[in-house]
This record gives sequence, structure tokens and C-alpha cells, in this order.
Amino acid sequence: MTSPADAPVSIAYGRGHLPLRLPAHARITTVRKRALPKLADPSGAIRDALEGAPVAAPPLSRLARGKRSACILICDITRPVPNRLFLRPVIETLVASGIPLDRITVLVATGLHRPNLGAELAELVGDPWVLAEVRVENHYARDGAAHVDLGRTATRGTPVTIDRRFAEAELRIATGLVEPHFMAGWSGGRKVVAPGVAGHETIRTFHSARFMEDPLAVQCNLVGNPLHEEQLEIVKALGPCYALNTVLDEDRDLAFVSFGEIIASHQMAVDFVGGATRVPVGRKFRTVVTSSAGYPLDKTYYQTIKGMVTPLDILEPGGTLIMASECSEGFGSPEFRDAQRRLIKLGPARFLATLTAKSLAEVDEWQTEMQLKPMRLGRVELYTTGLDQADRDCTGVHLITNIDEAVADAMRRGGDDAIAVIPEGPYVIPIHQAAA
Repeated sequence: MTSPADAPVSIAYGRGHLPLRLPAHARITTVRKRALPKLADPSGAIRDALEGAPVAAPPLSRLARGKRSACILICDITRPVPNRLFLRPVIETLVASGIPLDRITVLVATGLHRPNLGAELAELVGDPWVLAEVRVENHYARDGAAHVDLGRTATRGTPVTIDRRFAEAELRIATGLVEPHFMAGWSGGRKVVAPGVAGHETIRTFHSARFMEDPLAVQCNLVGNPLHEEQLEIVKALGPCYALNTVLDEDRDLAFVSFGEIIASHQMAVDFVGGATRVPVGRKFRTVVTSSAGYPLDKTYYQTIKGMVTPLDILEPGGTLIMASECSEGFGSPEFRDAQRRLIKLGPARFLATLTAKSLAEVDEWQTEMQLKPMRLGRVELYTTGLDQADRDCTGVHLITNIDEAVADAMRRGGDDAIAVIPEGPYVIPIHQAAA
């Protein structure tokens, strides 16, 4: 929607919002996803999803009957999943159906991210009862002995190892948030299993250039997406898996929940949110201002790159993409920093050439590979208050200290007063759709 320049405009930043004071002559198009209806009774909706209307599966209480163990996957701290709402009802249902508390594990699907510990783990779980009564553990992708070897996928030969705690549980449940994902199409469901609790070779294969450079490995696309297809093959090889899927509105309130067979229930959530998230925009822009969706996605520069990729369909070639991300936790992993240093040393073309022959990507270099996409299209600028000078030197993009001045400068360079503002960052996918 188009807004007058004097209308208040802000974008998600950290745990709040960053106000923008845009030039008076700016013609602002604010790109938001369609408003999602809040669930009036989130707890009731969760109970109904578990017991009243599961998707392609019996109610959870029946699934648990006769089982001796269960493993529940939760996303790590980079996803604002409302675990506080559903973990206890799920666990209490399992116990009431005969699974002992000491045979239930809540496993944090970290992929190759760092573990979530201490106060951060308590924030992630969101329910002191769960932490006190149930074993809550992190997945460690580099611990080979902790994984079960499932061989290789038939289609692309991906080596598959999965955390033993999940693979060997008699009842396997993934939980998560369904939102656009810049490679796998959509997060949640099967993605919480792989790469969520996969071994490092599985994850590094997923992130090799032959997957990452595939034109179908993009946000909001599942058809022909090689990552999605591999994930489906992996969950089928595991045997019966189930998922609880959530969708949040812009205020992070629950808008949708589904439970059932992992593939079918995830698809139901995708169908619900897909039309709201993909936003048609009638033109491209020389200046685009976006965010990294605020906390927790903007905790690191590593995660910030997701927000640089999702708006590219509406950025004019040679235009300016202005990104605001707090980076409250700093840069990211040492491996990611090394990849960024190689990018700066080699330049984009030579850096990409070093990746294309690898069957296994180096840890976290895939995010640097994704940063090449906006860099190839235009000028990328970053506003942040969370990086020191050494980290700033590793970003490979243009650092700005005043976002309002940067917008004015971008408009002058582009010779166009029209700008696009995407307050919710990568949770919204603008799609260029020229008027007929």
C-alpha cells in the first residue's frame, strides 16, 4: 500500500521498532502481508488440533497409546515459535496416554547452530514446568556417535544421519513455525528434522552449491525444490513422523495451528499462510528499505542475510537495498566469519567459483553464498548498532550510521522518489507483478 511521507513508518528492529523519518517528497509503498486473524482461544485451538481435527493421523492421545518413548523437536532460538503455548499440553497428553515423563525428550533442533543453554534455553522453552519435569537437550550435528545412519537418498545421493534420540523414539513429533524460507521454500515440518537434527554431512550437502544455486531453491516454492524433495525423502525413510505447525501474525500472536502426519499437516499450514505472505507489488524500486524481522532473527549478522534475499524481486537492478538489523549477539560463528573474509579477499566471482566443485559445503559459508545474490543485483547497505569495527569490516556491504540520510542518498542516486518499505523483513515476500 502507498503511504504519505508524513505518515509514521517504522520497521522491526531488535525487540521493538526503528522509526523512519523519510524525506517529505518520498512516495512510500509499505509492503505488508495480508492481516491474519488472531485465534481468539489459542489454547483451545491447540487442543482441537491435537485431539479434535488432526491431519491425516489419529488424535495424539491415540498415537501415544502403547508407545514407550517420545521425542519432541523444537526450533532453536532463531525462530519465535510459541513453545510456551503447546509444549505442556503435548507432553501432558503423552503422559496421560501412558508414556512416562522420563521417556520423553524435548530436543532443540539446532542444525549446525550453537546450542541454546541457561537463560536462553528457559526463554526458548517458555514454560518452567517443562524445564523442571522433562529432559530438554540440544542437538549436536558434529557428534557422529549421536546419530543413526540412514544411508543415502535415492534421488541425489545425500548422506543421511539423524539424531539417535529422534530416530529411535517410538513417537516422533516435530514442532515449529511455518514461514518463508529463502532456500527450502517454507520453514517448519520436515525442515525441523533435516537439517534440524541431521548430522553435519547431511547439512553440508544440503548447503552445497548444487542445491544453493538451483533456481527452484527459493522462498515460497516447494515444487521441484531440491531441498524440499530431499527433506521429504528423509522423513519417509525415518518412518511415521508427526508435526505441530504454527503460524504467527505480525504481532507474533497465534493465527493458525495444525497437527498430524508431518507432510500433510505442514502443507495445510503452508496453504493457510501462503496467500498472505506473498504480496504482489506493481512495480520495482530503486530504493528498498527492509528489516531482519527483529528479535530473534536479527540477533546476528549471519541471520540478517535472509532479509537481504527475500525482497530482491522488487529491487531494480543497480538499486539500493537498505537493511536494518540490530545484530545484538554480534556476527555469527567463526566459520561464517572466515567465509566472509574469503569473500572480501577473493571478490564475489572468485568466491563463488571456489564453492561450485564442492560436494560438502564448509560450515556456514552457505550464508555468504546467499549474500552474493543481493550484491549481484545492486548496492547493499546495513544499519546496525550491534557490530564492532572488526565485524563491520567483515560484512562485505556498505555500513551506514543514519538510515534516514541513507534513504535520501539512495533516492538521489536512483533519481526516483518512490521507495518500498518492508517492516517485517523476510516474513514478507514481495512479488513483482506488473499491471496488465
